[in-house]
Amino acid sequence: MHTPYTPAAPLSIVINAASGRADAQEKSQLIAQLLNEAGRRHHIQLLEKGADIPAEARRAVAQAVAQGGAVVVAGGDGTINAVAQAAHQAGCPLGVLPQGTFNYFSRAHRIPADTTEATHALLNAKVEPVQVGLVNERLFLVNASLGLYPDLLEDREHFKNRFGRNRVVALGAAVVTAMRAHQRLRLRIQWGEGVREVRSSSLFVGNNRLQLQQVGLPEAHAFESGHVTAVMLKPVGPLALLRLLVQGAMGTLGDDERVESFQFQRMTVAPWLRYGTRRVKVATDGEVSFMRPPLEFRVSPKPLYLLKPTAEANPSEPS
Repeated sequence: MHTPYTPAAPLSIVINAASGRADAQEKSQLIAQLLNEAGRRHHIQLLEKGADIPAEARRAVAQAVAQGGAVVVAGGDGTINAVAQAAHQAGCPLGVLPQGTFNYFSRAHRIPADTTEATHALLNAKVEPVQVGLVNERLFLVNASLGLYPDLLEDREHFKNRFGRNRVVALGAAVVTAMRAHQRLRLRIQWGEGVREVRSSSLFVGNNRLQLQQVGLPEAHAFESGHVTAVMLKPVGPLALLRLLVQGAMGTLGDDERVESFQFQRMTVAPWLRYGTRRVKVATDGEVSFMRPPLEFRVSPKPLYLLKPTAEANPSEPS
């Protein structure tokens, strides 16, 4: 069950001042103005750099549940993930005002990138259940991964801090990552009735149609049947990795024999770890953390209750 929600329900809004390029204070004032003009009750919490986002998310969700309202997050995929985690646990409806670079989650659910348009859409949005994934009970909306991809995210964050947040910077970071030597993963995978031992450069689990379509994987619609998609890269050298990056950018990654992809609902992964190492680096929606293996990837039995724009509010977007 989720918290009852009506179009007049109050909104508890969390804004990450570190997400996006526009000034967060101006965004906060704009959102407040639009909601005031619509007569919608709301409370805005502006998170400064260094804030404990998960703790602030839990407080905002508790406030929303107590008032019979919804929690709303303005930020990139990582911030959205933190607030979604708290909302999912509490069964609280979640609204999104995207502020990131790629915004895969919001784009997949027809939420406008423009703050004014997204706020107007939020006012008339309807609660809809959407699928989320879990890795060791940590939620992911877009993807979870280990191996090469978490390294790429760390390099990308370093580049963004130096050169700003845009897709050209993200591509440059990916090239730098590909040219470095990487440890090859040794994985024991239990999926369905079978067990496999594989070597891979990276294991990526996707829960987003747009991201999987963008790189050209045939399982892009897996989530429509209650599945997520696993993608494994065979161990390759730097030049081959660069070619795979180009293929991904061209939307033909699924045609390469060095790439294996398949759908699943539950999969257990036991990485082989060096002596003395008890944790493995895992990325979830752009945020890197360390988890104790084995790693259990699965589709959550409970959906996230998302405030999605109606077709009338956003008629130009495909369904």
